[in-house]
Amino acid sequence: MSTPDTHHRTTMIVRIVSALALLAAGGIHLFLVLTGTGGVLGVAFVLNFIAGLVLGVGMLVVPRRFLLLVTVLGLLYLVASLGALFIALTVGLFGVQPGWDYPLVRETVIVESIGVVVLGVATVIVFGDRRAQLTRR
Repeated sequence: MSTPDTHHRTTMIVRIVSALALLAAGGIHLFLVLTGTGGVLGVAFVLNFIAGLVLGVGMLVVPRRFLLLVTVLGLLYLVASLGALFIALTVGLFGVQPGWDYPLVRETVIVESIGVVVLGVATVIVFGDRRAQLTRR
């Protein structure tokens, strides 16, 4: 059985690791824009960076009552970003069909896949915590 101290520590670790995954995913997209990706894809990458930054910071600063919302949004963000990359690699997206040799494609798949797992676990933990809080009331 977990003590309140270990539970708080676990939640904090989940928040930090989730924030790192979100910031890394957003950072990759910012790097790609800064190194020459332009046009519609560049605009999409800037928006992706902003979303990763907002969600990553949000994981660290939101009150506990909003943590489930931020965690779910972070998970959806990573799933959508990874899904868009796979669509781009297979059939193309925004008129672009990069190959696996395009800069940071492999790294993005790795970072975002790890992020999906981390945010999935975080969502389960935070949901369980939220459910326990509501049952106590």
